[in-house]
Amino acid sequence: MNIRYVVAGALAACLPAHAVTITFEDLSPGIAYAGPGGGTYEDGSNLSGSFTSGPLTLPNSYSSTYGSWSQWSYSTTTDSTTPGFLNQFSAYAGSGAAGSSTYVVAYGGGATIPIPSGYHIDSLQITNTTYTGLSMLNGDFFAKAFGGTTGEDPDFFTVTFTGNLGGSPIGSVDFALADFTFTDNSIDYIVAQWTELDLSSLAGADELVLTYASSDVGAYGINTPLYVAIDDVVLNAVPEPAVLLLGSLAPFALLRRRR
Repeated sequence: MNIRYVVAGALAACLPAHAVTITFEDLSPGIAYAGPGGGTYEDGSNLSGSFTSGPLTLPNSYSSTYGSWSQWSYSTTTDSTTPGFLNQFSAYAGSGAAGSSTYVVAYGGGATIPIPSGYHIDSLQITNTTYTGLSMLNGDFFAKAFGGTTGEDPDFFTVTFTGNLGGSPIGSVDFALADFTFTDNSIDYIVAQWTELDLSSLAGADELVLTYASSDVGAYGINTPLYVAIDDVVLNAVPEPAVLLLGSLAPFALLRRRR
């Protein structure tokens, strides 16, 4: 028997799928948006408590008393020009990643991404929401325009993804949603396009937790609207123990064959 081919065949049969990209295109939000571009969104008012796309389930918290939500929503709205809270579900890029229709929106510090069993997090696409982007660009009733009246204020807005394993942090990745801290003001920026964020350093986590930091802070905390839009979450499958064992035996099988 040719052990080399037996091992190779066993490995091929046992290897899991390489990666799964969660595009959220299998979700169908049901609340119509009345602003420019139309589209729909889902804020959790159906009281489902969560929503699932592929192997990924994201939590949602909705208060029927106040008509408010936190954690995650999903949307197909495309309004990148209307400022204010009523346009809180639109990605500043005007669509989902790569021109797709559906994406998810996180609101509030502490939003979580539970990593499905059998997978590691690899990357995702990220951008500002229109509400947050225009708030930083022009200011609003609650928040300042980044850069201030002179353009010299060293403002910033950052989201941090902290990877937890069993409730304990194993690492974190920061992403600047806006950065006005450069000496050369011409390179200050507010993120308005989908950008890939590498999260592979958090591969051992079973949960990601989102937190925010901003230069615009008042008596009640951060004034910048605490939103971020996310799409195309890439999960890599974790090899089964049997696959790892076969992989470790393969060199010995090949050595035996050569002898």
